[in-house]
Amino acid sequence: MAAPFSPSGQRSLRFGEASVDVLSDFLTNLDNKNKRNLESLSAFCGSFKLRKVVEHAFLICEQLELDPLVGYHAIEILDRFMVKHIENLFSIQKSRTSDGASCGAKESYEDLIFKNLGDKFRIFLLSSVQIASKLALHSKAVNNNSASQYLQSLGSSCPKETLLESELFILKTLDFQLNVPNPLLYVETLLEVLGHNDPTTPVAQLHHLCKYVLQFIYLQREPIYRSLLVAATGRLSPSPEQRAKFVSVTEDCMLLGVGVIAVSAFIHQASAWEKVVEELTLISGFSARSIMDFAHVTLTHITKNRAP
Repeated sequence: MAAPFSPSGQRSLRFGEASVDVLSDFLTNLDNKNKRNLESLSAFCGSFKLRKVVEHAFLICEQLELDPLVGYHAIEILDRFMVKHIENLFSIQKSRTSDGASCGAKESYEDLIFKNLGDKFRIFLLSSVQIASKLALHSKAVNNNSASQYLQSLGSSCPKETLLESELFILKTLDFQLNVPNPLLYVETLLEVLGHNDPTTPVAQLHHLCKYVLQFIYLQREPIYRSLLVAATGRLSPSPEQRAKFVSVTEDCMLLGVGVIAVSAFIHQASAWEKVVEELTLISGFSARSIMDFAHVTLTHITKNRAP
């Protein structure tokens, strides 16, 4: 039986509804998608998954009562769009420089690019949420009326025509390729497979914890992955080359998925943690050491950020 898919590549079943066959097919599909994504990464991927951006995306989804999947999908869409948009802008600047533009003109153009982006960034983020909401099967779509009302609630305003233009601009820049990895989808699929493989797994409790752990990792993404990079290289100041290679780790949704579940399993019942890690190793192919290292770093940051 083939898994039913939405246009965005998300399955149409809710968490806990899929059969073993559907889960097996879907996990294979996600794994292949993850590998293809890692093979074609830009060196700047993840540059716009900053804490303030993530907070704003989550806040929009909360206020508009959207499915959490929408928030993560919107962040991924925005990051890919911004990276490609800036690369396109600098490609234009480079061609102008090669045609004889002065160094001063180049610097002015770069300043203009970032000023222009800063003015439009909030609209780009909102448009990314709109696009993601229209691709989600279990969430209402955010139309331009809702988006305009949201901006008004913040004391801001934007013509509906501008919102539509922003949405279309993102779609065209990405060549309408919106099937980007969604980290929450990886977590939920891996967790369901884990539950089918080992019926004693407290799936419902872990699912509840995983949502908070994934949210924490996204909000603390920079310090967590910086700690992982330091641990992997053994250097407090990794080289630019090491940082560039590490992008494949920061963008690995399968590693993130098993890491989130491992952290949640430790929080829920530390005595059963190793059993869960062993099962995740069999499911994902990651070594137990890799999963444990990810979990250890994340748990360290969780305890550091715990309220006194």
